[in-house]
Amino acid sequence: MNKKLFTYKKSGVDINAADNFVNFISSVSSKKRGRKKFSNIGGFGSISDIPNHIKQPKIVACTDGVGTKIEIANILNKYDTIGVDLVAMSVNDLIVQGAKPLLFLDYISINKINLHKLKSLIKGILNGCKQSECELVGGETAEMPGTYEKGKFDIAGFAVGVVSKDKILNRNKIKINDLVLAVPSSGLHSNGYSLVRYLINQKKINIKKNKFLKKELLKPTKIYVKEVLKLIDKNLINGCANITGGGLADNVKRIIPENLVAKITLNKIKTYKIFKWLKKNSISDKEMLKTFNCGVGFCLIIHPGNLEKVKKYFTRDFKPYVIGKISKGKNKVELNGSINWI
Repeated sequence: MNKKLFTYKKSGVDINAADNFVNFISSVSSKKRGRKKFSNIGGFGSISDIPNHIKQPKIVACTDGVGTKIEIANILNKYDTIGVDLVAMSVNDLIVQGAKPLLFLDYISINKINLHKLKSLIKGILNGCKQSECELVGGETAEMPGTYEKGKFDIAGFAVGVVSKDKILNRNKIKINDLVLAVPSSGLHSNGYSLVRYLINQKKINIKKNKFLKKELLKPTKIYVKEVLKLIDKNLINGCANITGGGLADNVKRIIPENLVAKITLNKIKTYKIFKWLKKNSISDKEMLKTFNCGVGFCLIIHPGNLEKVKKYFTRDFKPYVIGKISKGKNKVELNGSINWI
């Protein structure tokens, strides 16, 4: 063999390693579903059916990533939970429209294929898909030497869902005197990690040796699909919002009709230790509310008469509770008081 010949592998791209990874995805996907073959994985594209029981079906599509939470995963060498996050960030947006997630695709770009890292990540994605009752139907893994530093990578997710025209949640269903409910988050979810990492670096905290942070920083995002879709099916909610970047005010604002306002009482929010820890470490109330979910992962807007019915669909840890009310007004969202950080 002529050692002077140029090859793709010498440039940093190993096609055999990529093929082995695709085979792994196909095998674990098949096991998850009890199939002999998962035909969508490895093809040029994926073909899926639209459920025939849905009248006047409308397609809803979402995409998102997990941001710099990836850097925490790299430090702790743990990648399964960010796979769940990747699915959650898209499917939790889908259900805001009333859509049922049908399928999910991922995009992974990495300096060099690392099977330990990627296998763990895919297992997390499959876990997230299972929780969402949707299928991982394909994706792309791009080995990109020279673009990413050694060990670095990025991920993106794409979800497609379907909703009957008469089940679409739109702002016109929200009325005066409706209640605003907080559905608890599981923690930080996947927002605000650049600020978290900046704080940790400035204070020279070793998260590998900090049991509290090690546990909290990679908690997977709560997926609200099953509970919210049941509520939509029973016509028990008028609107909902996924609380991500921008916090409570910016996300609730997106669903409030003109000339109405969601008046939210902040001292009703039940927050967690991780948010109290961040607040204690020199982050202002304004910055906390703008950057983090502060314990509220999802919001529901409901008719007051449906409150007890709605609560029954959630487990104890994620039981919704009232934090506000819809009134006449022009600001769309009004935050009153302050969160109890003690």
